[in-house]
Amino acid sequence: MNNFILMAEIVKDPELRYTPDGQTAIAELVVQFPGLRDNDPMETIKAVGWGNLAQSIQAQYHQGDRVVLEGRLGMNTVERPEGFKEKLAEMTIQRIYPLGADTLLTTSIQTSSDAASSSSPATPAPRPVAAPPVAHTAPAPYAPPAAPPAPAYQPPAYQPPADPEPNYDDIPF
Repeated sequence: MNNFILMAEIVKDPELRYTPDGQTAIAELVVQFPGLRDNDPMETIKAVGWGNLAQSIQAQYHQGDRVVLEGRLGMNTVERPEGFKEKLAEMTIQRIYPLGADTLLTTSIQTSSDAASSSSPATPAPRPVAAPPVAHTAPAPYAPPAAPPAPAYQPPAYQPPADPEPNYDDIPF
């Protein structure tokens, strides 16, 4: 199963384009994330979202935004003008979550009718409220578990009478 989760920063504003038949929207963006070691340079990868998610990405996310991307990782082979082939990683986004001081790790995707009907800018999601502390009470003293109930009386199983002792006086000598 191919499941890829990446926390990154958007380097380039998402670009919205459509498939050749004009039916499906595609959003392409470039994100960067730190390397594996402290002295490694930042790595970049192209990420692609499709359909309604593509329209949402183009409308809600911009250069400099920090996000968590969830999706699939794929490798594309590109023919270079210099005469060699290059393999490039590309992420297909299935979900995207904003990261920031005033946002939660959830996002809502507006449908085109919702977006057209709302003229005011989106308000940030409310901050979660901490639950009041719970008063702890002392635990009950230890009580051993109750003994299982005694089984009901069962008469002993029938046993046939034992053979009488043999009479050794009847043996002729």
